Amino acid sequence: MKTTQTSAKNTGTGAAEEKHDGFTDEERGAMKERAKELKAARRPRAAKADAESDVLAKIAEMPEADRVLAERLHDIVKSSAPDLSPKLWYGMPAYARNGKVVCFFQSAQKFKTRYATLGFSDQADLDEGTMWPTTYALTKLTAEDEARIAALIKKAVG
Repeated sequence: MKTTQTSAKNTGTGAAEEKHDGFTDEERGAMKERAKELKAARRPRAAKADAESDVLAKIAEMPEADRVLAERLHDIVKSSAPDLSPKLWYGMPAYARNGKVVCFFQSAQKFKTRYATLGFSDQADLDEGTMWPTTYALTKLTAEDEARIAALIKKAVG
């Protein structure tokens, strides 16, 4: 027999109960995009050559504030680590080495957050002692920020 838990009825506050089933609409959307990416990755090499075009198209769809950041990050990654290949990863612009994501950009709009982020995976060689940052909040990019990001990208690829 299958049993289900139900939340407490009215707490007396009059607030409507919010349904929570594990994943937000945005998270489910990202998972669907990842499934499409994995399916596309199984296609012949000619289809894979469009990866940068796919990334640039995804960037072009972003709201202006996120688009400006993503375009600049794309340029920084391409110039700092030309051996990284652009690709989509959960519907986000990402940059990979040997098919494995090293870093990625997440727009603020994608998950309705206050700021965009630049993130690094465990493939990035950023290790410093026993603890180090792997994501950075972005609201705009100054020349100093761009230099710091370029240095992080270079360090990440070794």
